[in-house]
Order: sequence, then C-alpha cells, then structure tokens
Amino acid sequence: MDPDVSLAVPAQRRELREHPAAVLCAISLGGVCGALARYGVGVLIPHEPGQWAWATWLVNLSGCLLIGVLMALIGRLWPRQQLIRPFAGVGVLGGYTTFSTATVDVVHQLNAHQPALAMLYMVTTVLGALLAVSAGFAVTTAALSRREKVAW
Repeated sequence: MDPDVSLAVPAQRRELREHPAAVLCAISLGGVCGALARYGVGVLIPHEPGQWAWATWLVNLSGCLLIGVLMALIGRLWPRQQLIRPFAGVGVLGGYTTFSTATVDVVHQLNAHQPALAMLYMVTTVLGALLAVSAGFAVTTAALSRREKVAW
C-alpha cells in the first residue's frame, strides 16, 4: 500500500488496482533515477565514517524540500495525473532520500566516540527535513496562488 494514498479519495484507492503495472513501473523507474542521483551526490561529496555525512544530510533535506514542492504542485496543478506521484514522489524522491543511511551515519559517529556530533546530526536531519518539506510546500503554494491571481 502506498502511504501517500488517501483512502478517503476513491480515485486514489483504485489507483493500484486499476493500473498495477503502470504504477509499479513508474515507481521502479523513478526509484532507479532517485537512487542514482543519491549515489552521484555521495561520490561528489564523500565522507569518512564517524564524520559529518554531508552528502546524506544534503540529500535528505533537498529531497524533503522537493517532496513539499511536488505535493503542492500535484494538489494544485496535476490532481488527475495518476502516475506523477508514484513516479516522482514514491520513486524518484523515495529512492533519493535515505533516512536509513542517516541512521547508520549516527551509529558510525557514536562508534567514533562523537556523541555530540551524532546528536547534532540526528536533530538537524529530522528538524531540517520537517522544515524543508514545510517550506517547499508553503513557498510553492504561495507562488501558485500569486500565479492564479495574476492570471485573473
């Protein structure tokens, strides 16, 4: 079950049942793209275990920002496009973000006797992700509202 599906919306409840191959292919293709992008960031910004994992931290915060942007766009511009959310949200951004790796980074920091760094990394990852998704949604919603007012 896709956690982004609202069971209160009949069209979303039917999404996977009506087009299972298309939805699963969209998620798979998006996941490959997202994972490759995450890998690329990791190659560009390597780190030693036990140190601040900038690549993972930046991927998670930028991915959350993009999730907020995407959800606003889907809600306002593309509510009937059934494959955008599975492809871009679940696939690309689900494959791009990596909170499990962030947890492993915290364990490495603790194993390197860096408890303050581990706590700071964990707190800034979680709070930064929440702020990023909120900011992405709010800024995009505001921009779309301004666009709609100008169009009138």
